[in-house]
Amino acid sequence: MKPINLRIAEELGVREQQVAAAISLLDGGATVPFVARYRKEATGTLDDVQLRTLEERLRYLRELDERRAAILDRINQQGKLDAALKQAIEAADSKPRLEDLYLPYRPKR
Repeated sequence: MKPINLRIAEELGVREQQVAAAISLLDGGATVPFVARYRKEATGTLDDVQLRTLEERLRYLRELDERRAAILDRINQQGKLDAALKQAIEAADSKPRLEDLYLPYRPKR
């Protein structure tokens, strides 16, 4: 599985260093308009549209990774995690795909 920085860089068609700098600024509490206007030198001139897209994808991919870890943990606690299932869960690239893989292992209410 590729690091988040690299995945976002490929999706936006920019360098990984630009993405890493933008993520660092956003994680530090800077807003998209602030970064777009006052930190162009740090982000390699990413514009506000690219930064907004980056911020949305970053949030989505982080949530996806958190959910993936929780699902792997729950299935492992059930003793039903095998190598093929683990590989499929780690390769899932969207929340719906991840939930589809988890559905047979979800506890019944």
